[in-house]
Amino acid sequence: MLNDSTGEKCVVPPTYPGRPASPELVDPRSLKRRRLGSVHGRVALLHAIAHIEFNAIDLAADMVARYAHDCRIADCQRQAFIDDWVGVCDDEARHFTLIQNRLEEMGSFYGDLQAHNGLWEAAISTMGDLAARLVIAPMVLEARGLDVTPNMIAKLENVQDTKSADILKIIYEEEIGHVAAGVKWFSYICKQENQRPESYFKQLVKENFKGQLKPPFNEAARTLAGLTPLFYTPE
Repeated sequence: MLNDSTGEKCVVPPTYPGRPASPELVDPRSLKRRRLGSVHGRVALLHAIAHIEFNAIDLAADMVARYAHDCRIADCQRQAFIDDWVGVCDDEARHFTLIQNRLEEMGSFYGDLQAHNGLWEAAISTMGDLAARLVIAPMVLEARGLDVTPNMIAKLENVQDTKSADILKIIYEEEIGHVAAGVKWFSYICKQENQRPESYFKQLVKENFKGQLKPPFNEAARTLAGLTPLFYTPE
C-alpha cells in the first residue's frame, strides 16, 4: 500500500500481470527467423505481433493502475490521463483480437509458438518512474513499431497476403496515436518540472534502455505523433 497525492491509500499493482500457460517464454536469441514466403513464416510473424499486442494491453492497463495517482499528475488532469490510457488499452485489445483471428484462419493460435519477455522486462525496469515508463514504452518501443511496420506490410503484400497486411495497416495508423499519448504526458511532466523534453528523453533512454536507438526512423509517422527528430537524433 502507498499513499497517493491526496494522502489516501492505494494498492500497488503486481510486478507481473496474469498470463496464460502459453506461449512459452524463451531467450529471444533462440527464436527462429522464417521467411514470409511460406505460411509458417507468416504465422511466425503474426504470432510475434500478437505477443507484442498482448503485452501492450498489459502495459496500457499498468499505466492506469500504477500511475493514475502519481504525484506528477495533477488532480485536474487525472481523469484525462486515465481516459487516454484506457483508450490505448482498448485499441491494443482490438489489435490482439484481429491478429488472433487471423492466426486461427491460418491454422494457428496465440500460444502455439514460443515468445520472449523483453517488453515486460522493459516495464519492470521503469516501474518506479512514470517519466521513464512513458519514454521507454510508447516513445521508444511503440515508436520502433512505426519504423518497421511499413516494411512488414510491403512484404506481406508482395506475397499476396493482403488480409494480414490490412490488419497491420490498422495497427500502424492507431499506434501513431499511442506514441502521441506518450509524448503528450511526457511533455506534461517536463513542463511541470521545467525540463527540456528532448534532453530529458535522451537522459532517460540512456538510463533505462539497453542499446542505442537505431535508424532508419520513420520520421513522418514519428512527427505526426509529436516525436520530432530532436528527440532521437544526436545533439
